[in-house]
Amino acid sequence: MLKKIQQKWLAIKLITRMDKPIGTYLLLWPTYWALWIASDGWPNMHLLLIFSLGVFIMRSAGCVINDYADRKIDGQVARTKNRPLVNGMMTSKEAITVFGLLIGMALGLVLTLSWTTIYLAVVAVFLAALYPFMKRYTQFPQVFLGAAFGWGMIMAFSEVQGQIPLVAWLLFSANLCWTVAYDTIYAMVDRDDDIKIGVKSTAILFSDNDKRIIGFLQLMTLALLWTVGDILAFGWPYQLSLIVAAGLFSYQQLLIVNRDREACLQAFLHNHWVGLIVFVGISIEYL
Repeated sequence: MLKKIQQKWLAIKLITRMDKPIGTYLLLWPTYWALWIASDGWPNMHLLLIFSLGVFIMRSAGCVINDYADRKIDGQVARTKNRPLVNGMMTSKEAITVFGLLIGMALGLVLTLSWTTIYLAVVAVFLAALYPFMKRYTQFPQVFLGAAFGWGMIMAFSEVQGQIPLVAWLLFSANLCWTVAYDTIYAMVDRDDDIKIGVKSTAILFSDNDKRIIGFLQLMTLALLWTVGDILAFGWPYQLSLIVAAGLFSYQQLLIVNRDREACLQAFLHNHWVGLIVFVGISIEYL
């Protein structure tokens, strides 16, 4: 009995990617950008706890529904062939149960917020559940991921300020460009497998122009973030953080230059530092 429980816990750990926190970081840092700016650098502990836990729970739920959507094709992709729904560690019914429990937990958190934010949270759940299925119908599933990953920023402004100002939408747009850029790099890892099985992605759509378009999206991310700083009259700490972020983007371009799978994966993982350095720049502005 104990062994069975341990096996199920391992399956839950794997399907929610608890062992791979990069997705949580990529969702957490932009949420913190918005929360800090909306709160003038001093978010209260209640909101900090709610949004931090919400990021972890919704990222986990997103991973579960992603694996459920891909359960019949993951076995044909080298990177995903050992996922729990492929190797039999978890059944489809169990995966849906775990997804439902996670959404229930997220709902419990959001019910402590305003009604407007609750309504926005419904959109967040819809985006998280919709994204995994988009790779079958559109070449732009990364755009849906970007919207899902950025919606917490809109919720943060709504909850703190009771409105969604221009700065919020600029941050959302910056995060959207950034997400499409790094998830295209991630999709480059699976491109050959995805072409064979008919899965769509921006990496396939961009083809030989992938590196140039990723570079353009990275420049747009920096331009939008610079505009946010200009509107808020941020000084040199924030501007320096964007310069460092530009250097990190340049390093990623060097990593993906030959489109090597392992190098592309490393470039994707490297984006954690981009989100962190921008957050450091924002937080210093309010000290």
